[in-house]
Amino acid sequence: MKHRYLPMTEQDKKEMLDVIGVSSVDELFEDIPEKVRFQGLYNIKEAKSEAALIKELSAMAAKNKDTSSHVSFLGAGVYNHYKPVIVDHVISRSEFYTAYTPYQPEISQGELQAIFEFQTMIAELTGMDLANSSMYDGGTALAEAGMLAAGHTRRKKILVSETVHPEYRDVVATYAYGQSIEVVTVPHKDGVTDVDALKALVDDNTAAVIAQYPNFFGQVEDLQVLGDIVHEAKGLFVVSSNPLALGVLTPPGKLGADICVGDAQVFGIAEAFGGPHCGFFAVTNKLMRKVPGRLVGETVDGEGRRGYVLTLQAREQHIRRDKATSNICSNQALLALAASVAMTALGKQGVREMATQNIAKTRYAKNAFEAAGFTVAFQGAHFNEIVVKTTKCVKEINAGLLEKGIIGGYPLGQTYESLKQHVLIAVTELRTKEEIDALVAEMGALHA
Repeated sequence: MKHRYLPMTEQDKKEMLDVIGVSSVDELFEDIPEKVRFQGLYNIKEAKSEAALIKELSAMAAKNKDTSSHVSFLGAGVYNHYKPVIVDHVISRSEFYTAYTPYQPEISQGELQAIFEFQTMIAELTGMDLANSSMYDGGTALAEAGMLAAGHTRRKKILVSETVHPEYRDVVATYAYGQSIEVVTVPHKDGVTDVDALKALVDDNTAAVIAQYPNFFGQVEDLQVLGDIVHEAKGLFVVSSNPLALGVLTPPGKLGADICVGDAQVFGIAEAFGGPHCGFFAVTNKLMRKVPGRLVGETVDGEGRRGYVLTLQAREQHIRRDKATSNICSNQALLALAASVAMTALGKQGVREMATQNIAKTRYAKNAFEAAGFTVAFQGAHFNEIVVKTTKCVKEINAGLLEKGIIGGYPLGQTYESLKQHVLIAVTELRTKEEIDALVAEMGALHA
């Protein structure tokens, strides 16, 4: 038997109705006027046996083109990275898989410790003083950072670099709209934030400047310069970062960031059609009490034994709700655990090696494209992604690549008017020389 649940028999139904003193299911709905009840038949297929249903759904699933059947060069915020086998083994354990918010520390020490380890590793990677116990994803974490900055500074303008992920910028704008906060886009120049434009836009009403590191084009921004500009105006510097890249890049916390957010999907979390994933949120000590979501702290019990608890809960939704800084309460803690297991399995050296391979293989792809006659748009330091110019519609090229078993890059013309016929190519440590050469060759054939 492959039942994922126990099917209900007619006898089961009768016994339940008897217990609650109701003669039929229809009687449960007698308070709803009959004239507004749905009387027809649902427009769905006739029921099938379990075996027939599994066969039909499996055939439908087999039509999907995914990273198990195709070689992927699609990134743009969600990446095909190495996932240690141990990740699924740990997160499938029932004590983690079914766990809810650990309000009662006496029965939640395992989950609390796992979350504490996640916070610790994120704080180390980002160079920040502390991190929370994860958020929904990178986009909502960035929006929360912007709202925190506006509340902390009591200002009503946020400057967001055009090189920040377009979808992240949309989420920030949505959050800001509800609080009457102005969001201004800072244009890019040669693939990085235009410093002169930023200087012209910063003023006494600027709550924060938001940048991405590496940015959406894969370019490495000069955080020190950007941070100095906003700090001079007494605003906060918010950085959205790829935590894998921090295995080799200087952490944002060392370059003046007040808040560092991002998505831990790169560590042990599958692409999963875009989610759910795992946002992180790290800050300096001065913002500790304004962090959205939960914080786990380490303490000792009455006998001096180490223990873990939710701490600084006055800003949480279940205590003093009128002073809550965010609507984040529950989260995808299971995915934070997955990221923790992956980071632990890789270790410091593994994370550095993985990040280094991303740089080396992206550099190889860049050189290969240029040797094949393509133009690579931006020439600055980059990580994981490059922007390649084409002479044909990117969607048409991607359709041709798909027929060859390759998932192509992200068409930048969808979100950047000035970058039509440009494609964002992601090269991770999983891509081989042969796969990169095949991509360049196939794009060359389609490009001609």
